[in-house]
Amino acid sequence: MVLMQDTAAITAHERLSARADLALLGIYEISKLLCGPGSLQDVLSGTMYVLHSFLDMGNGVIALIDADGELEEVFSASHSTAMARQYFSAIPEKAIGQMMVTEMPVVIENVARDKSFGDWDTSLWGEGGNNYAFIGVPIRDRGHAIGVMVIDRAWMRLGDVRTDEEVRFLKMAANLIGQTVRLHRMVIRDRERLLEDQRRMEKEREALLPPDGRRAAGSPIIGESGPVRDVLDKVRMVARSNAPVLLRGESGTGKELFAQALHEASPRHDKPFIKLNCAALPESVLESELFGHEKGSFTGAVAQRKGRFELADGGTLFLDEIGEISAAFQAKLLRVLQEGEFERVGGTRTLKVDVRMVSATNRNLEDAVSKGTFRADLYYRLAVVPIFLPPLRDRPGDIPLLAQEFLRRFNADNKTRIALAPSAVSVLQSCYFPGNVRELENCIRRTATLTHGDRITDRDFACHNDGCLSAVLWKHHAPRTPHAPHAAAQPVPPPAPSLPVLNDPATCASAATCKASQGGGKTEYEQLLEAMERSGWVQAKAARILNLTPRQIGYALRKHNIPIKKF
Repeated sequence: MVLMQDTAAITAHERLSARADLALLGIYEISKLLCGPGSLQDVLSGTMYVLHSFLDMGNGVIALIDADGELEEVFSASHSTAMARQYFSAIPEKAIGQMMVTEMPVVIENVARDKSFGDWDTSLWGEGGNNYAFIGVPIRDRGHAIGVMVIDRAWMRLGDVRTDEEVRFLKMAANLIGQTVRLHRMVIRDRERLLEDQRRMEKEREALLPPDGRRAAGSPIIGESGPVRDVLDKVRMVARSNAPVLLRGESGTGKELFAQALHEASPRHDKPFIKLNCAALPESVLESELFGHEKGSFTGAVAQRKGRFELADGGTLFLDEIGEISAAFQAKLLRVLQEGEFERVGGTRTLKVDVRMVSATNRNLEDAVSKGTFRADLYYRLAVVPIFLPPLRDRPGDIPLLAQEFLRRFNADNKTRIALAPSAVSVLQSCYFPGNVRELENCIRRTATLTHGDRITDRDFACHNDGCLSAVLWKHHAPRTPHAPHAAAQPVPPPAPSLPVLNDPATCASAATCKASQGGGKTEYEQLLEAMERSGWVQAKAARILNLTPRQIGYALRKHNIPIKKF
């Protein structure tokens, strides 16, 4: 008798241990599934499939519910989405509400006899008659119920229902599901935020530079080359802050247009964009223009007038040619940048403004600071973010786009239909254009004005040297060197004419001079060296011997790498 009892106890213990091992294996399989790749639909539907394998269950769904108690999503392994929603809707709302509020499981061994939650519709549960058990557990995330997991099962004998073991198993699975849902939602939010940021950045970039490189509404920048895109990317990044920006570059590179693009891409785009050329006004007028003046403060001040700083309040103030202002005015401007306040000319009331400062120059301000002609403290206030604009020679791929746009404007202004031949574009791309975009526009307008037909070709540029003189004279002469930051502010010197012009009688002042300069067929190196020896290595004297200018002599010496002798 005792032996039989011991054997029964051992058998019960083995069954309990086996069920524990099975539950552990089930949780392991579920955790592998939830931690693996896939959409939330895939992993939760797969989880229900695993539950079918490890539990003696009939149907089951995982339902995610929002904060307002509305069903967000439902997942099932045995039903379609529509059928799963119908199955979940048939469960008494009071049972779902109790799990969501109390965050405790709901277990009903016989739904046909238990009326605590009302009548149960088991028409979708299968062929088990009235012998159905219901188990539901809440799905929690950081202390809040975000949904429920419910199952039903049919039974022949009530003793076959092991609700305690199944509830423990479902609760462990529900905890893993809660963490998985949170992680998936975080990933979705991050992805949506990244996509939104990408869309916003693309819209900002499109506003600055359309895909075809042409000008669109609100986009003054024309160009699709790498240097232009790099500048526009930096403009877009800088525009988000209020840091002062200093635009550096040669004359004609479009500093004003880039300043406007920076303003349009900034949070201040709906505020004023005020601009002023500092080199165009004397100091007394410049002070009145920037700070304003009171009535009667000077002769001609018949009324109070707001300055550019006041007009730009909340927006952007663009000061072009900032390197041309006097030392006295530099001190006045520094105070505004430091304190954000000033007084009108002739006034005593201090005014405060919120202005984004964008300035531009083609001068080498570092050199001016070292020479003491430009205040170092003002320079550091202005050049918080320097942006170097590429010269046109560094972006030859943009020349066709620019030329076509300038010709389109010419046609619109003059009611003409002149076109640009590919051969003409090739000529333009081989030109140096020291005046950059501004010179290219002038070249197109002059040539279009002087052409007799409705098509500009390479011969038009050759025939109308007076109409596009610089483009022809600068062709192929200047070396295309990488754009250096400090070199951007320096004007580019014209190229030296090659010395074979010495042997051209058309360039000589007289036959005697030509004969002397030709030197009996000597090479230009020999002519130059002989002239320098005869002049005692004085370049001005050598220039008179060769009928050239001292500047041309200097270029020729550098061309042939002839060192200057000093005595």
